[in-house]
Parts: sequence; structure tokens; C-alpha cells
Amino acid sequence: MTQRLLVISPVRNEAAHIEQTVLAVAAQTRRPDLWLIVNDESTDETPQILSQLAERFDFMSVIDGQPSTRSVSKDRLAVAAEARAFNTGLNSVPWQTFTHIAKLDGDIELPPNYFERLLDEFQRDPSLGLAGGVLRERDGSQGREDSPSDYHVRGALKCYTKDCLTAIGGIEERLAWDAIDEIYARLKGFKTRTLPELIGLHLRTCGSADGILRGTARHGRCAYIIHFPLPWISLRAVKIASYRPVVLSGFAFLGGYLWASVVKTPRVEDPAFRAFVHRELGARTRAALRPQRWGAVTQP
Repeated sequence: MTQRLLVISPVRNEAAHIEQTVLAVAAQTRRPDLWLIVNDESTDETPQILSQLAERFDFMSVIDGQPSTRSVSKDRLAVAAEARAFNTGLNSVPWQTFTHIAKLDGDIELPPNYFERLLDEFQRDPSLGLAGGVLRERDGSQGREDSPSDYHVRGALKCYTKDCLTAIGGIEERLAWDAIDEIYARLKGFKTRTLPELIGLHLRTCGSADGILRGTARHGRCAYIIHFPLPWISLRAVKIASYRPVVLSGFAFLGGYLWASVVKTPRVEDPAFRAFVHRELGARTRAALRPQRWGAVTQP
């Protein structure tokens, strides 16, 4: 089957980065068949820049997001504004005619072979339903995910097969959408994978748009929503406490989780989802505690 790639990019106030992102996509060895950029009520020069760039590249189209995507919250990620903008783009085209649907943020510079290599991986492994590359910051780090798991795909760089996106019912317009989707993908029998050799450069420091501590607390809320247990969260908070700002980051993560519990933030209600999350965490914990794992780690 011929692969057809649809890329959707929700953007808001990306005047400082969007041209670099567009030029990197234009330089791909395998360009998208269609690239929809959803302007989500930008208040800077983003619309004007996008209009000029769209005249240069025929695979690129710019549409406006729905007025309902505008949020009164300072933390737009917490109210899933980008997920709603993504769905606006998705629903504006017959997306089922594409074999692969990707989400790309408007502040990322991709390597020239990114989409070619990504589609090759999907073709090599038919069980793969969701994949993406690694996101690095300008300082060479991976931001708030210094040791990312190979099964977690960053929300800024996700690519779904049509079958996977259909099976999971699309992207939910809620906080933690970018964890819920991949958990449901694995629950439905698809593999999810990060390809470490594909490195996208994050042109804006991770978390800087809404504040680092606010973003860290948001991650704690996400963990509550997807039913991660408190003992696991406590251990995770210890690790996050080593991130800048040191100590405060750990408190922010744990505080976000606890506050979500206090205010009874709605969680994923599906019992099968919750049971699957606990099975996965249990399996990963047992794997980490196997004697041979420790032996391998401590060898010189």
C-alpha cells in the first residue's frame, strides 16, 4: 500500500520559530502529502508569516482554529487547547484517506530524513501504531524527560497509523491526552515506540511558554488522571527533584498530583484502562528489580 502522510501542526504565537520549522519540513527527503497548520488565534506575526510561507510550498495549507479553542487559562496545555486545534485540522479533511497522521509542534526543527525514516519504521513493523523521534533542547538535553522511556512518544512529535488512530477513537480534548492515546494504543494491541536516532531540535525551552514549575505540576496532574499510584509518584518526585529548579520541581510534581486528588480532577473512567496501566507499571517495576538487571548496571 502506498503510504500517504498527513501532518497537523497546531500553532499559537510562534513568530520566532515557525519559519525555521517550515523550512525544515520543506527540506525533508520525504515531504508530507499534506501539511495542515492550524493557527490557534495567534496575537503576534504568526498568521502573516504563515501566509507568506504557504505561497512558497504547495504541500502546506493554513487554516484558522475554532474560536472555542481560545482559553481563559494561562496554562493552555492544561485545558488541551492544542488537542482541540489538532482535531480542528483533522476534521477539516478526509483524514481516513491517509495511512499516517502526525502531529508536529510549530517550534521544532526536524532532521532532513525524519519522515522518511519514520515511515520506513512503520513499514518494517506492521504492529507499530504510534511512533516519533526524540526532542532535544538547545543545550543538548531532553528537557524535563532526561531519561525517556522507549515506549513513550512526546506529544510534539507523534505519528499514528490510520488504524491505530481509529482504534483509540482519536485524541481526547483533555489534559493528559498525550499519555491517554498511547496507553489506549498498547491496550488495543499496537506498539508505541520512540526512535532515538531521530532527533528534533526544540527551538523553545521546554515548559517556557507556561512556566517550568507550572508545567511540572501539570505533569503530576496528568499522572493522577491516568491512574498512576501514589507510591510510584512519590519515587518519581524524588527523581524530578534533581531537575531545575532543584527540589522545587519535585514538590511541584507531587503537589500537582495531590491537588488533582483533592479537587477530584476527572480521571479516565474506563476500568480496562486503569487495570492496564497498573499491569504495565507492575511489569516494569518487576523488570527493574530483577537481579540480573542490577548486575548489568553495576558492571564496570
